[in-house]
Amino acid sequence: MAKKDFSILKFISTLFFALLIALIFRSLAFEPFHIPSGSMKSTLLEGDYIFVSKYSYGYSKYSFPFSLPIFDGRIAYNAPKAGDVIVFRNPYKTGINFIKRVIGLPGDKIQITNGRLYINDSEMHYKAISDFIDDSDDNKAISRYVETLYNGKTYEILDEVKNSSLDNTPVYTVPQGHVFVLGDNRDNSRDSRFITEVGYIPIENIVGKALIVALSFKKSDYSWLPFTIRKERIFHLIK
Repeated sequence: MAKKDFSILKFISTLFFALLIALIFRSLAFEPFHIPSGSMKSTLLEGDYIFVSKYSYGYSKYSFPFSLPIFDGRIAYNAPKAGDVIVFRNPYKTGINFIKRVIGLPGDKIQITNGRLYINDSEMHYKAISDFIDDSDDNKAISRYVETLYNGKTYEILDEVKNSSLDNTPVYTVPQGHVFVLGDNRDNSRDSRFITEVGYIPIENIVGKALIVALSFKKSDYSWLPFTIRKERIFHLIK
């Protein structure tokens, strides 16, 4: 009987330490996230499962489960760069994670005019490329561009709705201690342009930097199969 009790105790202690190690790894190193919407197309697709680096920008209370208020602000802080894809907590709904691209840093002035991005009164460079074929929307073709920031960072953006209400914005001046974010699917993204819904993102709210797509699933073409794997996106680096 004593031997059986010891075996149970050993199993419980092993399980506890395994869970503890997993929790520490998730809090300090990498955390998995699922992409539920198309706001970051074509960089990220609905059905992508990604890994986010928790150490890239240091740590805040949002780095840990249940957002435990262990300390204020960030420790081991490294500033995000324009063009980074980040996961953050919505300032208006701190229980919800968002993923967008950093466009503006503290003190920057951001504006979109006729669908073109301006940072500190300078227009960013655009180049039209082949249409994006959306496999989640009956292979719909969407206009696609390469946008280049002032620091040389390049990435793809979509222009799904010509002359949309989001193609012309006021000037946004990024407060100190905050960043300004946009979705790559510019006409279908709730981001910093929506001041009362997302707005400027406090540095403290950043969870981590999106690094890699581990797996990706899409709706199957066959009625008997609920989904298929996008093989070409396995271990796809996020740019």
